[in-house]
Amino acid sequence: MKLPLKYTETMKALLGEEYDAYLASFDEERFYGLRVNTLKLSAEEMAARGVFSLRPVPWCETGFYYDGAERPAKHPYYHAGLYYLQEPSAMSPAATLPIGEGDRVLDLCAAPGGKTTQLGARLGGTGLLVANDISAGRAKTLLKNVELAGIRNAIVMSETPERIAERLPHFFDKILVDAPCSGEGMFRKEPDMVKSWDAEMLAFCRSEQAKILEACAPMLKAGGMLLYSTCTFSPEENEKSIGNFLERHPEFELMPIAKKNGFAEGLAPYTDCARLYPHRLKGEGHFLALLRKKEAAEGKAIPAESGGWTKEMDAFGDFAKEVLQEKPKGIYKIYGEGLYLLPEGTPKLEKLRVLRTGWMLGTLKKGRFEPSQAFAMGLRKEEVKHTADFSLEDERVIRYLKGETVEAEGKDGWTLVCVDGFPLGWAKRQKGRLKNKYAVSWKWE
Repeated sequence: MKLPLKYTETMKALLGEEYDAYLASFDEERFYGLRVNTLKLSAEEMAARGVFSLRPVPWCETGFYYDGAERPAKHPYYHAGLYYLQEPSAMSPAATLPIGEGDRVLDLCAAPGGKTTQLGARLGGTGLLVANDISAGRAKTLLKNVELAGIRNAIVMSETPERIAERLPHFFDKILVDAPCSGEGMFRKEPDMVKSWDAEMLAFCRSEQAKILEACAPMLKAGGMLLYSTCTFSPEENEKSIGNFLERHPEFELMPIAKKNGFAEGLAPYTDCARLYPHRLKGEGHFLALLRKKEAAEGKAIPAESGGWTKEMDAFGDFAKEVLQEKPKGIYKIYGEGLYLLPEGTPKLEKLRVLRTGWMLGTLKKGRFEPSQAFAMGLRKEEVKHTADFSLEDERVIRYLKGETVEAEGKDGWTLVCVDGFPLGWAKRQKGRLKNKYAVSWKWE
């Protein structure tokens, strides 16, 4: 691979005697990773199923390497949301940010959703997760991955950081910023990125990073933490970006990140940061900085959403009596024809571009309720009265995922279709046949 001269000169100065080892890493195979969705099953349970040749990723307790010849994206368990395919080093930011039960967490540059789904799993259904991406197109991909993972307590937005800061000051306990960057750490994995690398791109990235960090400052509560990450080696985009931010914001302090599993220190004086180099560990290049907000000005209370049962929701009440073991608890809200379940503490979000607020249960039309794909993915088999649970080897699993009608005996009516006990989607059973209600845009190709 031909690397830009200016880039190689910078890396030689940065790595010294390690530069040759770094250069040799380009001749090695890249590493493939998947991260288990612990909203569905534990990492140990996934490994025990033996469907892939999994080896643990040391810095992420739910992460595994798999062999590149395997195809986990073409597997029913992928469609059940049991795991997310993610480059191993990219698992490090959300694994490093301390998450506590009930936290309000913002993933600011979230698409396509790897870190969001990791944060959602770590919250374990508690608190509130806000996932944002400024690109409306990318935010749609983010939304699908949130739904596939079965995350019930998420808000998905497509907004500028500045507008979120204006609407939600002093609101979040934790913020993750996987900032736009020049991508130097991904050159081995995605060689085409080398073509777009130049001084103009670096300058653009530095400018965007500064704007994003500036917007984050007022959004954090006192004692809140911000994890800043990039997939580049550039000191200007990493330590210098952090240093400039700390100079402007003395209310923040840099927190130490443990240097183990091949993580290297940040450049002096920011040695508490962490650098991930491909010649030191089994993954691509990354940079991590953990910041804590020591103090914050008093903020106004942000109005929260409230709900109440309305007559329009009775159709869902009838559905719940027939199909569910019990009605889910939370704030019920109707937006348009959609019925949503909002987590406690959901803020009012007028004038923000919101794709999804909470868990979309389904649509209400002319006194009827039709359950959504997102509703199916957020349920557990034991929460539903009527299921069609197929084993992994059953040919009806793939047929169902392709949108076909399949046969399965049982009570007529709405049925949750599962593979090995994990939901895939809905069907309507009639006389032993399942009329397929799997989301058209999700179908197996």
